[in-house]
Amino acid sequence: MIAYPGFDPVALDLGPLKVRWYGITYLVAFAAAWWLARRRAALPGSTWNPLDVDDFLFYTMLGVIFGGRIGYVFFYGLEYWQQDPWYPLRITEGGMSFHGGLIGVLVALAVFALRRGRQIADVFDFAAALPGLGIFSVRVGNFINGELWGKPAELPWTMMVDGVARHPTQLYEAALEGLLLAAVLWWFTSRDRPRLAPSGLFLVMYAFGRLTVEFWRLPDAHIGYLAGGWLTMGHVLTLPMLLAGVALLVIAYRRNEPSGNRSPA
Repeated sequence: MIAYPGFDPVALDLGPLKVRWYGITYLVAFAAAWWLARRRAALPGSTWNPLDVDDFLFYTMLGVIFGGRIGYVFFYGLEYWQQDPWYPLRITEGGMSFHGGLIGVLVALAVFALRRGRQIADVFDFAAALPGLGIFSVRVGNFINGELWGKPAELPWTMMVDGVARHPTQLYEAALEGLLLAAVLWWFTSRDRPRLAPSGLFLVMYAFGRLTVEFWRLPDAHIGYLAGGWLTMGHVLTLPMLLAGVALLVIAYRRNEPSGNRSPA
């Protein structure tokens, strides 16, 4: 087992201004998504241009930030909100939900698509290959913060935290939801695929990683297990993603509609 280093979550202390590693990981996530999107937009035949990408990222950032925070409050923090009416605005205390962020991004990108006269499905497909590196970055931020630990275990790679050896589930998620998802989606979208296929694969890949890790990850202490001593809120929120992803893949390959993200040959 490995002793957890106990990182300082504050990367830069400037008196009244404290720059936290967790915030930096979000900046890295957005920068990675922008860089990858620009690369895809630069390919021959792409219907995207650099200005499209810049505006696309702006909408994405709004969706992640507002959706992630609102989702956390509704999915995990209602008890805190009942105790403190200002809790949703206390963003410096942490609390972001991937599922809330995903809903926020879907809404934001749908608005973007309508304003630009694009098919919503095409915008979702363009976005599908971009979040993996960002998810990896943010999960590393969770590890630095010393949060989202797993169950006790006696394995060579477990982390000693407060005298207990635990699964480093943040790193499991970084690998499965982040690096593996990023590699598979980037390869998958490097060729023309039917409309909605990239979106479906993204949902399936993320759900696979999250549902797997949830069996080792401890639930939020104020919520606990929902049933059976194993069912978590993460399971409940992620299972619909898996079902939706499978449904989108079936629909995509049955319809076999060409994507609008590339000009017809």
